[in-house]
Amino acid sequence: MGKVRIETLDTGDLPLLEASIALLADAFEGAERYSAARLGEELPGGTALFYRQYFVAAKGCETVGFGGVKAAEWASHTHPLYLLAVARQHRGQGIGRALQQARADWAEKNFKPGRILVSSARAGRFHAPGFVPIPKSGIEGRYLMMRRF
Repeated sequence: MGKVRIETLDTGDLPLLEASIALLADAFEGAERYSAARLGEELPGGTALFYRQYFVAAKGCETVGFGGVKAAEWASHTHPLYLLAVARQHRGQGIGRALQQARADWAEKNFKPGRILVSSARAGRFHAPGFVPIPKSGIEGRYLMMRRF
């Protein structure tokens, strides 16, 4: 298969939006808060004040990854990364890292100064791109990581 492209999601592109929702629902199978119905309501949302920006990874015509970044409604200049998923058959190919970088680059390009937050069970994966753990943030094996810019 060809090279992976990372693009912003046009929520008006119904086939791409539906492919993204299907990928997320499959990746988070069994998690009620990530049901296809809930994702279908959330993804098109966002306002100028509390933006949501989504990215899709594609190989050819296939959607193989998805990730979002949004404005934190509870803290200014704060941009949580969320909803990262890579199709099972495409994991381990660097797609998640590429989506992580695209989201962080977008936030840094569009907002100065600020901080990017992510919650992860694999804190080590975020050290290289400059994230540091927030002390005493571990809950149920997940840790908050932050990168300032």
